[in-house]
Amino acid sequence: MSKILMLMRHGKSSWKEKELKDFDRPLKKRGIASSETIGKLLKASGMTPDLIFSSPAKRASETAELVVKEIDYDKDIQYIDSFYMGEPEDYIQPLKELDNDVKRVLLIGHNPGLEALLQILEGKVNVLSTGSLACLELELKHWQNLNPSTVGELVTFWDPDELDLEEVLKEIEKRKQDKKDKKEKKKKDKKDKN
Repeated sequence: MSKILMLMRHGKSSWKEKELKDFDRPLKKRGIASSETIGKLLKASGMTPDLIFSSPAKRASETAELVVKEIDYDKDIQYIDSFYMGEPEDYIQPLKELDNDVKRVLLIGHNPGLEALLQILEGKVNVLSTGSLACLELELKHWQNLNPSTVGELVTFWDPDELDLEEVLKEIEKRKQDKKDKKEKKKKDKKDKN
């Protein structure tokens, strides 16, 4: 049994209001669009998280709220103060406290900590640009065993600035149909044998 960990960097933020503190900077239009895109992709692929943890910084909380609008998520977003300016360990800690019936978790945060966590778990260097999402399948039965030596396999990577939403949605639908067809064929073959 494995766990799914989705790491999403907040959408592109605005520097328009120079007097704002870094914590209070909102998303710009591109950040809003990329957050909505990730939400649409999560919904279409059936990857709705069981829990969402987010940094409380405005650009991250807005990202989380926009993703939630697009998916079937009926819980509260949990805001974790340590995610703002957090290191990999700050992201790992709340996960270690989760019940094992939680299978899929989405973390929304900031670089460099989030990107460093991705690199530690996957064992490769990947750029987590603003608005992008990396989905890792972790070789893990119990969240409390999560640590920097846990092995994760990157199963999905979406960078909204680099993808064609319509194409990816078509690809997701095709994969779903192929899976359904395979299931039907298996059922038919089993029936024919009997």
